[in-house]
Amino acid sequence: MKQNTVIRLLDPSKETFGSIIGSDLEIIGSLLATKSLRIDGTIVGDIKTKAGADVCIALGKSGLVQGNISGVRVLVAGRVEGNVLATERVELHSGADVHGDIIYAQIGIEQGARLSGLLSKIINDDDLDDK
Repeated sequence: MKQNTVIRLLDPSKETFGSIIGSDLEIIGSLLATKSLRIDGTIVGDIKTKAGADVCIALGKSGLVQGNISGVRVLVAGRVEGNVLATERVELHSGADVHGDIIYAQIGIEQGARLSGLLSKIINDDDLDDK
């Protein structure tokens, strides 16, 4: 008898979020996140994180960001139309659709994620100064 085994590349995130943008909300303008942020709605503008803060930006399946995202950890299950920068880790979950470049220290990509752009690994902090 065969057992059906599922191989998970990315374990569920253990993040906690200080703010959640619901699926019924659209924000036009740039955001500065000082605590971890989950986005299920639409953001038209860049998302940045406060310097030195351990901030995760998570984009849910219904989330859309039309702008650049930067954070320590960036988790994507929705659509990004812009570049992504994560000083620690980027995760592209099944259903993620990124149209832009990704700069990362570590990356995890699940089957079913799509990327139309370049992947660039951070070698040292000097790589960030050029961006």
